[in-house]
Amino acid sequence: MEFKESQTKINLARSFSAECQAGARYQFMSKMALQNQMQYISDTLKTLAKNEMAHAKAFYDLIIENCNGNCDNIAIEAGYPFDDPNLETSLLKEADIEIYEATNIYPAFAKIAYDEGFSEIGKLFELVANVEEHHHYILNYLGKLYTKNSLYKRPNLTKWKCSNCGYTETKKECWKTCPLCKLPDGYAVINLDKIEDKDTDLE
Repeated sequence: MEFKESQTKINLARSFSAECQAGARYQFMSKMALQNQMQYISDTLKTLAKNEMAHAKAFYDLIIENCNGNCDNIAIEAGYPFDDPNLETSLLKEADIEIYEATNIYPAFAKIAYDEGFSEIGKLFELVANVEEHHHYILNYLGKLYTKNSLYKRPNLTKWKCSNCGYTETKKECWKTCPLCKLPDGYAVINLDKIEDKDTDLE
């Protein structure tokens, strides 16, 4: 099938648009976190925004490559979320969006690409889906901790580390102010390791 006549071309354009919007939303959320002195969450959201823009660039490059450098305006029709920005609810809403993309949108786009003979594009959709699933776990974990007011409280002893100066201390609740550099607890690292495996900190 000719790329310019394919559904895959439309799906790439939709994906490019969606990833750009996700990147923008994460940047907005990062600023909200920073205003609340949650530096580590702000930095995490900036990383997610960077990831989304990298996905957008990969989709964009494949459109240009398969159109031989010249692609006419691509008309797309798709729905995109426009919710009132609130960090407490946005983290969980974005987690839902990420898992829907990972388990529904991108697998469907990958199948269409393979069926139309664009295996490289199909593989890219699958790779992006894997990243979006990991984004879901991060956002879901942070969102649940945030709504339970447990970002810096744990039922068990936890090793806290200041992302600014590196000071570490093991206790159930993080410091309000770092003993070394005097920055607020929002600079403390929230351990995101193995969040796919268990949510013991959320019980």
